Amino acid sequence: MHPVYFKPINAVLLVCVLVFSGCLGSPAKTPAATYYVLNSTYSAENKAQPVTVLNDATVGVGPIKLSRVLDRPQIVTRTGENEIRVADLERWAAPLHEIVTNVLVDNLSALLPGADILKLPWPVTIPVTYQVTMDITRLDGMPGGEVILRTRWGILGEGGKKVLTNKLTMLNEPVRGKTTAEMVSAQSRLLEKLSREIALEIKGLEEKGTAK
Repeated sequence: MHPVYFKPINAVLLVCVLVFSGCLGSPAKTPAATYYVLNSTYSAENKAQPVTVLNDATVGVGPIKLSRVLDRPQIVTRTGENEIRVADLERWAAPLHEIVTNVLVDNLSALLPGADILKLPWPVTIPVTYQVTMDITRLDGMPGGEVILRTRWGILGEGGKKVLTNKLTMLNEPVRGKTTAEMVSAQSRLLEKLSREIALEIKGLEEKGTAK
């Protein structure tokens, strides 16, 4: 009689084992994150028209600061005037302030040929002719819409002791599609515009001999 008595219990146990082992259905997989970078828009195939040639000049880039709203691993999109969305599965491949700094260095290297372009920190023994500092409060937007860059930036001379330029810049750029990748491309184009504005300012300072 014992075998007959235990058959229903054995069947129930078998079902439980199958459920927990995943034989009755694969467990849901967590979607993989996608990682993004901003890029210099100047490459071997897309050479920049130089703003000016700087001989015997050194340009230091940094510090570059970002609002804490932006400086996080996740991509931030703006869904309203006072509302943002933080995408957990769409992330920057490195700290955003580091990515932005590298892009500015690459852009200025193409726009100001002849100059040494350095990223903070640089050796104290190197005399820096122009130091570019920046505080970015907006670098966001929406796929299918536009992206906006808002930043206060300045140029320092005399080894960072003298303010040569202090400006507020706000730029916008349309997003050429409805994907996050296309939004990030638009953000790269915004940094190109900002880089050219900085290069033009340095050209003006150089022509005036302000840093001499």
